[in-house]
Amino acid sequence: MKKIALTAAAAIALSTVAGYAADMKMPMKAAPAPVVSPWDVAFGGAVMSDYIFRGITQSNHKPSVAAYTELRYNANPNLQWYAGVSGESIDFPNRAASEIDLYGGVRPTFGALALDIGYWYYYYPGGQCFGGSAGCVAPALPNTNTVKSDFSFWEVYAKGTWTVNDQWALGFNVFATPNILNTGADGEYVSGTAKYTAPTAMALGAVGWYVSGEYGRQFLGTTDPFYGNANFVNGIPLDSYNTWNAGVGFTYKVFTLDLRYSDTDMSDASCNAFTGDHTAGFSPSAVTSINTGGNASKWCGATFLAKLSFDMTLGALK
Repeated sequence: MKKIALTAAAAIALSTVAGYAADMKMPMKAAPAPVVSPWDVAFGGAVMSDYIFRGITQSNHKPSVAAYTELRYNANPNLQWYAGVSGESIDFPNRAASEIDLYGGVRPTFGALALDIGYWYYYYPGGQCFGGSAGCVAPALPNTNTVKSDFSFWEVYAKGTWTVNDQWALGFNVFATPNILNTGADGEYVSGTAKYTAPTAMALGAVGWYVSGEYGRQFLGTTDPFYGNANFVNGIPLDSYNTWNAGVGFTYKVFTLDLRYSDTDMSDASCNAFTGDHTAGFSPSAVTSINTGGNASKWCGATFLAKLSFDMTLGALK
């Protein structure tokens, strides 16, 4: 009986050792890491006191609202493809009241340098043609300016941001189109940007802040015959101009309040020739070879604007 007990004890011991050895050879597998989808969606909106595009108001110096959504595909941590749609409220001379933007491109990153290369289409529905002599149903605007029914056009672009450190970032923008605002004139825009983001130690409680600015030049070509006059029957040579802006922004979670000053060096006469401003009034000093009607537009002058916006991604909500 004693012999049997010893044999049983030995068997139990061997079984325990064998089991322990098996555990050593075959450890339990860790739980698999959650699968992160390469797809994401960004979306946001804004309310602004004025919609300024390269120094020129698109909303007749009145408030504007905007919204966007953007589908993103992160091929890897340094390469993102995207396509989006956005909309803004506007006040154009041809009575168009909205801008719909369709865009897409790629955002590669090389260390501290982030690039953005793509295509942008600006669509302005609901416009009317004013200028009977050029085949429009309606006569010229009350202030004698003539405009097409469709201002829609497309651009290609390349943008870049070099993150110097946690506080400083420098950037550039290049846009090009053969037909800006459907005037028939080619247009190229180039600019440089700088942004200083305050460190956490300088935050205003839970509110972060930054200071930024941009200086750019909009090159403009010659319009098609629709906008021609007695001096330039085949189209007027639009005046290129410089534009700049500077401001301060405050950030809280997904919200940003941006307060900014914007201006250009474009004369009131050149501004009217380019925009066809339906609110422009006559001024003897505004009579030029490309602005024979003498209307003077304030759409390209100095302005202050405030913009409250929010930006989110579905990935951040998970």
